[in-house]
Amino acid sequence: MSVVLTALLAVQILSALIMTGLILVQHGKGADMGAAFGSGTSGSLFGASGSSNFLSRTTAALATVFFVTTLALAYFGNAQSGSASSVLEGVVQPAAPAVVPGTEQIPGNTPAGPVPSPASPAAPSSITVPVPVAPGAGQIPSK
Repeated sequence: MSVVLTALLAVQILSALIMTGLILVQHGKGADMGAAFGSGTSGSLFGASGSSNFLSRTTAALATVFFVTTLALAYFGNAQSGSASSVLEGVVQPAAPAVVPGTEQIPGNTPAGPVPSPASPAAPSSITVPVPVAPGAGQIPSK
């Protein structure tokens, strides 16, 4: 099995490198317009219009080879692991922080000290927590 995976990986890397080279060699769509008005050379190794046909078909064939080898490598890689599971199933969830009794905080307020838990016998019926007020917060300027 290792020989098959190595061969598939070699074919995939070679097809990717050759496909990259072919894409860089090809002319853009605007290059044909310049050749029609006399600038640039319209002749090439494959003739006036043969190069775009040959290069584009070769690129399409190499892209097909690349995608087939990618799918084969994914299939064989998943078959070796033994189960078709998600990558996220192996993630460990962080534990919830432990709350020490008597230090609960009321959302939106910052208590001045530890707040007694309601389960304790000495807990008051209503808990008042002082809220710090910014200086000048209650003043509205008059026009």
